[in-house]
Amino acid sequence: MPLKYFDSHCHIHHEDFDSDREAVIARMQEIGMGAVVVGTGLEDSRKAVEIAERHNFLWPAVGLHPNENPEEVFDEKAFTELARNSKVVGIGECGLDYFRCADENIKLAQKERFAKHVALAEAVSKPLIIHCRPSVGATDAHDDMLAILREHLEKTGKPMQAIAHFFTSTPEIMQKYLALGCYISFPCVITFTHQYDEVVRTVPLDRMLVETDSPFAAPASHRGKRNEPAYVLETIKQIAVLCGTTSVEVARASLANATKVFGLSKKFA
Repeated sequence: MPLKYFDSHCHIHHEDFDSDREAVIARMQEIGMGAVVVGTGLEDSRKAVEIAERHNFLWPAVGLHPNENPEEVFDEKAFTELARNSKVVGIGECGLDYFRCADENIKLAQKERFAKHVALAEAVSKPLIIHCRPSVGATDAHDDMLAILREHLEKTGKPMQAIAHFFTSTPEIMQKYLALGCYISFPCVITFTHQYDEVVRTVPLDRMLVETDSPFAAPASHRGKRNEPAYVLETIKQIAVLCGTTSVEVARASLANATKVFGLSKKFA
């Protein structure tokens, strides 16, 4: 199937899709949409792999979310086995989440968990899908994340391939991620708030991805309802408006960027 659009981050293996998953996937196929199906824990990642393996326009990512499964221990052997699956294109989502978290021990544990993802990504040569959410009104999680990525660059001499998922920070923070070689992925949130207009306007089109994070954070036209990958078209349209270009150009750029960063071997018509 030739692809025209790409959702860089979705969770269509989530229980919210149990009643109509195949219909959701069919809607993606109808419009020529590919996607990365992202795991948030070991069993969740296995589900992502299972679903992606049934469709040649879906690819899985495997990882352990920083706080969604706080009691789950990162099983290095099991995750490594999953990550070596030829269909898997990313490690994550993983990272730091300090939102409503004041416990320094929890933050330290998150950093240690993230370090294991960095090591795994290096071992299998696949990009990180970074979840980074700071405390309210702060940039603390971004500051710590950028420090970790900088340290990796200083140690290895090469930037860590990574995607800043669900990016809703400032242009200044974005520039720091870009300087470290990261891609920036925008969610449907940008369709119902002007808070991130400036960061969208300043992103280089060759480092921009689009995503839904479905079933979460639906766009303006479906606010308060379940999100799904096909709705990423609304994000594409909003980026086009803010950047003074066309939806066709944004869709083309985001697909090309996804193809590059995720190392997709498929040739798109």
